[in-house]
Amino acid sequence: MSKMLALLAAFALARVSECQSPKCWLCSPTSARVSIKLHRREFSLNERLQGAQAQAEVLKAKYGGSPTSIVLQNGLNSEYYGEIEVGTPGQKELVIFDTGSSNLWVPNKQPSFGGKNIYSPDKSSTYKQNGTVFKIMYGSGPVSGTFCADDVTIGSLHLSDYTFAEVDTFTGFENLYRMIKFDGILGMGWGSISVGGVPTVMEALMASGQLEEPVFGFFLGNHAEGELEIGGVDPKHYKGSFTYVPVTHEGYWQVALDGIRVGGVAVPTTKNAIIDSGTSLIFGPSAEVKAIMDTFNATELFAGTYVADCSKEIPAISFNLGGKLFSLTKDDIIIKLPSNKCMLDIRGVDMDMWIIGEVFMRKHYTLFDVGQKRIGFAEVATAAGNDIHV
Repeated sequence: MSKMLALLAAFALARVSECQSPKCWLCSPTSARVSIKLHRREFSLNERLQGAQAQAEVLKAKYGGSPTSIVLQNGLNSEYYGEIEVGTPGQKELVIFDTGSSNLWVPNKQPSFGGKNIYSPDKSSTYKQNGTVFKIMYGSGPVSGTFCADDVTIGSLHLSDYTFAEVDTFTGFENLYRMIKFDGILGMGWGSISVGGVPTVMEALMASGQLEEPVFGFFLGNHAEGELEIGGVDPKHYKGSFTYVPVTHEGYWQVALDGIRVGGVAVPTTKNAIIDSGTSLIFGPSAEVKAIMDTFNATELFAGTYVADCSKEIPAISFNLGGKLFSLTKDDIIIKLPSNKCMLDIRGVDMDMWIIGEVFMRKHYTLFDVGQKRIGFAEVATAAGNDIHV
């Protein structure tokens, strides 16, 4: 985790198209769109403060080093997770649907502190042993296990004989894993970053002909449950039309960032952004975040984490994606602290890109279009502020 993020190559600026919905992709007469309820847990101030630096380190490990690495999302600032079933009969697992990784893994052994839903291969009649090692290295140790194959059910979608990882070693992240609710990760990234080169869940679903469209969309509730749509989008969760931005790198969901404005004034920024449903906050290059925080008259609480006076004006910050500005107001990006102070949910980290996570996605319904290799953004149909009192 201490390894610094390698610089990523810049890509061409994205072109944008706008329409009411993505192109329909009917695979079979039985193709479907399913909704997965996303539960949310909010954390205490102490947990948020502990998690800020930890998540920054996770991001540096996640987007640096080997392009086939995946990293646990700690969810310490807000956590959205949904239920799937693995095996026959189905065994419940709570997973984070993470666009920043591409493998499915679940625990087959209880960690030392307990409290997880365990996948038991000996209770499944459709389990097939593989034995190939699955391993992720952290600064503090490995997360590892072996690949296997079994049935996986996501809502009404069913995959038979699907290859995923059963994990039995948690040395690398026991402290983080202890604090959060989920059992495993279901990666929604591209196949090029899949550990072991195994097909992603989306690739397998597309090949099976079960989806109406090769897309999925996130609605993240504000202090409430959210919803993940696979195979389409739910019109009740967004307003107006989508603005589409092409993917510039098929690994993570990376797009061109045309710029950032603070209170209507452009600020210099790098030109790359990754949209990451497994990251709670918004992270940017340390120097760029500091320049923005200076306009907020914010002070650094600890490395990359800033606080401001809540009684003072904090201007809106807008991300230019595909030539359109997507804004976050003061209430979207602050956490109220004692003594009239606010902690900002935009953090600085040593990397050369912006990682745009749940803080942004709560305000903007986000559609990931695998078929046309693009991301769509639309205004959510309900208020999505981040005004949390602690």
